Parts: sequence; structure tokens; C-alpha cells
Amino acid sequence: MNCGDVDQALIGESAIAHFPLDVQEHLRSCKLCQEIVRALSAPVPSYYSSPATLSQIEQKLVADLEAVRPLMPAGYAVVLGAIFVSFLALAVHRLGAFAITVMSPLQTSAMLGAMAISTGVLIYSLVHQMVPGSLHRVSPRLLPIAILSSLIGVMTVLFQFQHDADYWLRALVCLRAGTPIGFLTAVPFWLVLRRGAIISPTMTGATTGLLSGLVGTSVLEIHCPNLDAWHILVSHLGIAVLCSMAGLTLGRGAERCSTDRTQK
Repeated sequence: MNCGDVDQALIGESAIAHFPLDVQEHLRSCKLCQEIVRALSAPVPSYYSSPATLSQIEQKLVADLEAVRPLMPAGYAVVLGAIFVSFLALAVHRLGAFAITVMSPLQTSAMLGAMAISTGVLIYSLVHQMVPGSLHRVSPRLLPIAILSSLIGVMTVLFQFQHDADYWLRALVCLRAGTPIGFLTAVPFWLVLRRGAIISPTMTGATTGLLSGLVGTSVLEIHCPNLDAWHILVSHLGIAVLCSMAGLTLGRGAERCSTDRTQK
């Protein structure tokens, strides 16, 4: 009789009194087998499954749970689009549409078409960012870069680079006119988006900032008659870049605050 034979006996029998005599004899002289039998024969405490214990576990699990808002439905895409168009129309009505009179039909249609496509793609991405587990055709991390790169390419092709002695003065005028429009538009955008389940405040902040900035860029593309490519890239598209960076910074700060609260 050896330890292997005892192992086989342990598989077949649950009580030491039922072991064959030779197994019992081996157990009297083998400390290792005695420890194994002692461990397997130890009673299982019943309090692990008691109703009181289960109730305490349940209370601890639900102590910090809070009700969440319903996930954003696809209909909110219409709301975001309506906000964009409303602020655009109000700003153009106030400032005037002087650029339309000096741009060619090709420049007008191509520029406004690029803005409309960029706006639609950003709204589509924002709606999906609100719903956990959504699939993205383009990564939200890469989307702002892709849209800005595309707009830079369109503006570079459509407009000519010119020399302007008053370049910085004209640039400052457009930046002062368009930047407040972008920041103001971000407020109703955020009021809508906060009703969803924001998974990554950093990505959502950058995307929302870019969408808000495109309102200011679109207004200046319709209002400003300066067709210098340098002016358009820096003073018009620069507003979208500034708003996107602001949204990225605010989103990252919110994400860090949320992480710190969770760790505490």
C-alpha cells in the first residue's frame, strides 16, 4: 500500500470509516496522507450561503449604484443638426453673406459641401460615442484629424495663396468674430450630449469641440470675402482647431477627475 493507492481510495470513498483496512493502516503511519484526508474531511461552514450573508453582500453591491439616463437614440442626430444649422443661420443673418458674392459657383458648392459632409460625419460619430459598444467606421481618435486634413486639402485646392500686407490684422478680425460663435454653440451641444452615456470624455470633448468650431468656420466661409488661402486656413479653419483643442482639454480634465473619484 502506498500513497497512490490512498489517492484512489479517496476518490471512491468520502468517509475514513469506509476505507479498506490496509488503507487505514497506511494512514496511521503516513503524515502526508493524514493531512490530505484531514483537509478533505473538514466541514464546510454553512454561513457562506446563509440568507443574512447574501443580504449583506447584496447591500454592498448596490450601495454605490445610481440610476443612469437613457442612452441617446438616433433621433438626437437631428437635434444636433438643428442646433448647428440654427446657430449658423443666426450668425450669417447678423454678419452677412458677402463671401458668396465673390466666390465662384465651384468654390461655393465645394466648400459648403465639404463643411456639410464633415458636420454629418461628426454628428454620426457623436451619437455612436454615446452608446456603449457601438461600432465606429472611423475611430473617434482619428476622426478629428482626418476631417481637419480633408478640409485643409479642399481649401488648398480651391483658393490661391496670396500676399497681404495686413494679413495679421484681417486674421485677428475673423478670429474674434468666429471663435465666440464656436464656444457658444458648444453649450447646447453639451446639454444634448450629456444625456447619453459618455464613455470617453476626452474623445467626445474633442469631437464636440470640432463640431462647434465648424459652425464658426462655416459662418466665416459664408461671410468673409477674403479668398486668400493663408487667411482661410489660419483664420477660418483655425477656429475649428481652437475649439477642438479646448474640447479635448476639458474632456481630459473631466476624465481625470472621474478617475480620481473612482480611486478614492
